[in-house]
Amino acid sequence: MLPCEHPIAALLPHAHPMILLDKVTGWGAQAIETTLVVRADAPFFQPGKGIAAHIAIEWMAQSCGAFVGLEALTLARPVRVGFLLGTRNFAADQAWFKEGETVHIRAELAFRDGETGVFDCTVRCRDAVAARAQLTLHQPADLAAVLASQGIKPGTTDNR
Repeated sequence: MLPCEHPIAALLPHAHPMILLDKVTGWGAQAIETTLVVRADAPFFQPGKGIAAHIAIEWMAQSCGAFVGLEALTLARPVRVGFLLGTRNFAADQAWFKEGETVHIRAELAFRDGETGVFDCTVRCRDAVAARAQLTLHQPADLAAVLASQGIKPGTTDNR
């Protein structure tokens, strides 16, 4: 794994507070490792409980997004929007991630065909696998055309 010189915000087309990861801890040609610390001010945090395990799917998806973001920056290309198309075999071994816990996410590219990729993902916490899934993601070359095909005007929130 190589170190990452970029802040996570430079790798994802998200804006705070929806960037849920803290940083990339390593990456290579086929995989990325990211991390975050569960904080009370994080989106989806519930006092007295923490962050529910199903949010790990978004952590995995953002890790995949950071992977393709790093690929883009390495090739001097812009970071682009991608979509989570599907989640297979999601399993969580704990219901909640508690405040103060450090969470490690690994996403490994299993398959790629053009604009679509499949990643095998694991989430570790307290030195054990806490969640796992296989994600299918799509990053269209022409986002405006995809949005227009759905009747969405790019750059707007009013799509009536």
